[in-house]
Amino acid sequence: MRYFKSVFEFGWPYVRPYLGRFIAGVLLGVVFGLSNQAFMWVAKTMIERLDPATVVQLAAPAPARPAQPGTVTGWLERTKTELTARADKLVDPWFPKMGRPMDTRQVVGAVLLLPLLAAFRGYVGFLSSYCMGWVGERMVTDMRTDVLIKLNSLSLDFFNRSKMGDLLSRVQTDTAALHRALSLGMSDIIKEPVTILAILPGLFIVDWRLSLFVCLFFPLTMLPVLILGRKVRFVMKANVKAAVTQTSLLIEAVAAIRVVKAFRLEAAQVERFKELSRDLVRTGTKNVQARELVNPTVETISMLGAGGLIVFVFYVGTGLADLVAFLLGIALCYAPIKKLAGLHILFQQTSAGVERLLSLFAEQPTVREAEKPVRLAGFRDRLALRGMHFNYGDRPVLQDLTFDLPRGHKLGVAGESGSGKSTLVNLLFRFYDPTAGVIQIDGHDLRAVAQRDLQQLMALVSQEIVLFDLTVAENIACGRPGASRAEIEAAARAANAHDFIQQLPQGYDTCIGERGVTLSGGQRQRLAVARAFIRDAPILLLDEATASLDSASEAEVQAAIERLERDRTVVCVAHRLSTLANMDSILVLAEGRVVQRGTFQELLKVPGPFAEMARRQGLLA
Repeated sequence: MRYFKSVFEFGWPYVRPYLGRFIAGVLLGVVFGLSNQAFMWVAKTMIERLDPATVVQLAAPAPARPAQPGTVTGWLERTKTELTARADKLVDPWFPKMGRPMDTRQVVGAVLLLPLLAAFRGYVGFLSSYCMGWVGERMVTDMRTDVLIKLNSLSLDFFNRSKMGDLLSRVQTDTAALHRALSLGMSDIIKEPVTILAILPGLFIVDWRLSLFVCLFFPLTMLPVLILGRKVRFVMKANVKAAVTQTSLLIEAVAAIRVVKAFRLEAAQVERFKELSRDLVRTGTKNVQARELVNPTVETISMLGAGGLIVFVFYVGTGLADLVAFLLGIALCYAPIKKLAGLHILFQQTSAGVERLLSLFAEQPTVREAEKPVRLAGFRDRLALRGMHFNYGDRPVLQDLTFDLPRGHKLGVAGESGSGKSTLVNLLFRFYDPTAGVIQIDGHDLRAVAQRDLQQLMALVSQEIVLFDLTVAENIACGRPGASRAEIEAAARAANAHDFIQQLPQGYDTCIGERGVTLSGGQRQRLAVARAFIRDAPILLLDEATASLDSASEAEVQAAIERLERDRTVVCVAHRLSTLANMDSILVLAEGRVVQRGTFQELLKVPGPFAEMARRQGLLA
């Protein structure tokens, strides 16, 4: 029961916006359940109206002690007699009776009664399921949107420790499982229990002794469901873990397809995939085994109960009409019991996904917006670092950085790989917060500034070129949503991108494919520069912007970057030292510390790390 509760507690906030349609589905489900009782009374009435005298003679019950007034059995017998009399009075004009001439109304009633009942029950059930399905489809859309919003709100450290397959699984697989449980489960969890509860009083009225026997036997059918449900939940967790790992491998294999082919790693990747698939097969088979064992187990126990019921029928001597009505009632209860058993298994499976979604929503960003953030309309004075330290876990990355970056100043940052250059850019964007010390903009601690305002003041061009599966114009406009076509084209011209864009099949309206795969590296980088141009931010951060380009592409991109740098405050991180020649000053990092400062020419003349790197790159003899 607690798994039903946990799933519904998680899903309820997503039901609330569609409460009207949900309540309609619930009420229709209740009507569906109640309508099943009518079939019992129709069957009983049909048998009795064949020929009451003959029925009594052929199937007269064994003599029983008369019910005592004031007892429960006496009340049940009186209720049964009264309901039978009312039903007979209601259907008598519309239903034929053995030994009585039939008129047109009775023929119509006999022909249409069962179809009308079946149609009413069927369409009410359909409308209930439709309402629940309507709610369910919108719920899963809202849920997936919330998962994406939550992911976007988390800091970069969360993504550094997460697998891509795990994140995709939470957005798609876990929400789909919850959608299935809630859309199907909400419908059946209303209809099926109401069906059982509606039929049960009828069974007691028909024959309280047989009904009591059935109720005492019912818990035995639930025992294997509870046992197998626990097994399914355990297996489902292992299945999800294996599926996440396999999805991550698949993403990795597709994203790195050039490397896979270049090093002939196809066979190794396939073997890893097969190994994970074998784990999925094992857990999936156990899942199927536990799930599918429910039906034969419930059926076997139910038939054992049916055998006991037959013996009990002969013992108590139930009349034929009552027996037919009772058996029909039991048959109508059988399908709901099986569905409820299946629902238990379904909710056990879903609970594993709910736990994963709850753990995601419980994650908190390490970089948080201040309660009353300082609003910045522009950049006026300077960026400043004061005694700034930063660690990844226990590993120090940047240590005791202190410097000022006045407005309009161009600062180069050099150093060997792993010296902390890119981490500095991440800290300036406030993707992370310093472990100690402070970063200030115009005298305000970055942690006190509204993040949106801070990032509006900055533009990034990095070695990692990120383009989206949109048109060229839409990719450039990501720098400033709502930009006009004229502004987009002006930015492209400034970035030396207009000419090659014009040569594309649909020009600026050409869709460039996922990650911009239809373009060369230089073309992708020029679009990234155009995106920075259209942002028109006063602070420009360049993180190895030309490191992966050939000399011809580098020259074009570097010319565009130099235009972009005009009248802006620049932080240029570069391993290729020639790109720092025009910087006003340069910081040289080693093991996270500033080991040299000066202009490009000054650092070339002083023995040290910068001169050594310049020598290796052929800038010094």
